[in-house]
Amino acid sequence: MKKLFSLFMVYFFLLSISAFAKGSVNENFFLLPNENINALAAINKKIDTASSTISISIYSFTHKKIAKKLRNAAKRGVKIEIIFDAKSTKNKQGKSMLPYLAKYNNIIVYKLKGKRAKSKKYSGIMHMKMAVIDHKTVIFGSANWTYSAFSNNYELLYITRNYAIAKKFERYFDILKKRATRYR
Repeated sequence: MKKLFSLFMVYFFLLSISAFAKGSVNENFFLLPNENINALAAINKKIDTASSTISISIYSFTHKKIAKKLRNAAKRGVKIEIIFDAKSTKNKQGKSMLPYLAKYNNIIVYKLKGKRAKSKKYSGIMHMKMAVIDHKTVIFGSANWTYSAFSNNYELLYITRNYAIAKKFERYFDILKKRATRYR
């Protein structure tokens, strides 16, 4: 699984380099923490310009500025669905944005456990870090939406406006949502 994920990320890294060489304006690739300010600005801009839907699956989400942008989008009428990992929502410091976001109209929050191991001794985790905005823009990579991911960790974040990729992520999001439990 890790090898497949690594190959996947290398593919998109090479794809992004190719796009930048061609001057594409529909793709952005950020290496964190070095490009954290630009990465955060890009995410916030995509949320600010959302007009209909935002679907997010994220392992850990503690970044209040991103959460406030989502709250504002929901107040504008954007329909938002977020799938969190079931265990990550039990953040010991109480910093998870799950309870904060779940209280707003137009935001539906879900919790999801990972797939059960064959030994049945443990479950995996919902480790996806992805957002689809208005059925055409995708944000994904290794970065959780946490202060640490943007400030301290070595992460990558990729943003593309690609309908085919967005549809594939949306189909997978729907599969995850069917396996998830609604929060509250």
